[in-house]
Amino acid sequence: MYKPLFACLAAYFGLAEWTNAAAAELFSKTGPVIAIMANELFLGEAEGHLSGAGTIALHSQRNPDVTCVGEFTSSAALGGSGKMLCSNGTAGTYRFKRLSLVKGYGAGIYHQHSMSFTYGLTADESRRYLELPPGKKLEHNGKTLVLADVSPAPTRPGLTTGGRKDKPGH
Repeated sequence: MYKPLFACLAAYFGLAEWTNAAAAELFSKTGPVIAIMANELFLGEAEGHLSGAGTIALHSQRNPDVTCVGEFTSSAALGGSGKMLCSNGTAGTYRFKRLSLVKGYGAGIYHQHSMSFTYGLTADESRRYLELPPGKKLEHNGKTLVLADVSPAPTRPGLTTGGRKDKPGH
C-alpha cells in the first residue's frame, strides 16, 4: 500500500528538483570578465543567476596554466562580493557594483596586490574601470585581448617639452 505512495513522492521530488535546475539554467547569464590582477591580465567568464549568486572562472593571459575559480553573491541595492582560489595557490577577494543586471565592475585583493575587473563589458567599455599597470594598455592582437606597452608619444622636431618652438641661438 505504501509502495505506490513512496514511488509517487519520489517521482514528485525528482521532477521538482529537475524543474528547479532547469529554471535556474533558464534564468542565468554568462558573460565575459576582464581583470587586472597583480598587474597581469586575466580573462574569463562569470555566470550569474537571477538569485544574485554565481560563479567566476579566469585564466592568466601571460601564463594560461594559472586559472582561478570562485563564487559570488550580489544584489542591486548592496552590490556584490566574492572569493576565488587560483591554481598557483593564491586567493582573491573582491567587491563589485552592478551597472545593470548583467554588467558591472569591481576591485579587490589578489595575492596581496590590487585587482580590478569588469564583467559583461567590452574591452572599450572596460577601460575606464580597470587599473592598468603603468606603461600598459589593453589591445586586441587579432585573436584576443592583451596588455601591450604604451608607445611613447611621437615628438616633432623643433619643439621643446613646453610646446614652444626652439629659437636658434637659445
